[in-house]
Amino acid sequence: MRERNDKDAHARSFDKAADVYEAARPGYPAEAVAWLLEGVSGPVLDLGAGTGKLTRSVLDRGFDAVAVDPSPAMLGVLAEALPEVDTRVGSGERIPLDDASVGAVVAGQAWHWVDPAVAVPEVARVLRPGGTLGLVWNFRDESVDWVRELGQLMQTETAYASDEAPPVVGPPFAEIERHDVRWVQPMTVDGMLDLARSRSYFITKDADTQAAVIASLRRLASEHPDLAGRDVFELPYVTECYRARLGA
Repeated sequence: MRERNDKDAHARSFDKAADVYEAARPGYPAEAVAWLLEGVSGPVLDLGAGTGKLTRSVLDRGFDAVAVDPSPAMLGVLAEALPEVDTRVGSGERIPLDDASVGAVVAGQAWHWVDPAVAVPEVARVLRPGGTLGLVWNFRDESVDWVRELGQLMQTETAYASDEAPPVVGPPFAEIERHDVRWVQPMTVDGMLDLARSRSYFITKDADTQAAVIASLRRLASEHPDLAGRDVFELPYVTECYRARLGA
């Protein structure tokens, strides 16, 4: 029970950092979103939509979108930027949509926050027969030395790790498929600091710990040979995509 309460506290922490989350977090490469939505007939539900990083990509592909998130603050940022999107407060365990109302459900950086035993049948309920569940995560490529050090200094912990088994879905969905996309995000030192500030494990720390993390990141940027003296550098990512079809 304590583990679940800790997880819920981290999930709720994004209310405090909606603006910095929007500014710092990367979007999703077009190739990844195209693969997730291949063969889909809309509309599309963005579950755990946050400030709309994935929602924008759904719209760019010509779909109508509904955005659901437990954080009113995050949805407020989304609604200001994307006023045409239907936004609703909800969660993977309680989706405020009618049965069989969408052709796809996508979740960016979000599925690890849900209880699959409850969320899987709830997602299946709102999907049309043959609909798609698409899950996507951006992971920094820590095979690169300075990126690995960045992760260590940010003290990042994740509920889902890329080197573990695929995310839990299961029946009534078919076997899950995977597709990876490698890309880079242009980044400044200030952007790197905001990236740390947008993490739930940073937001929930005390002020002294937060200050120590920021100071260590400034040292990394000023001292690492791949970063020192550069105004802009490239942060490499691997975007892991998963999709599963609902049985007809």
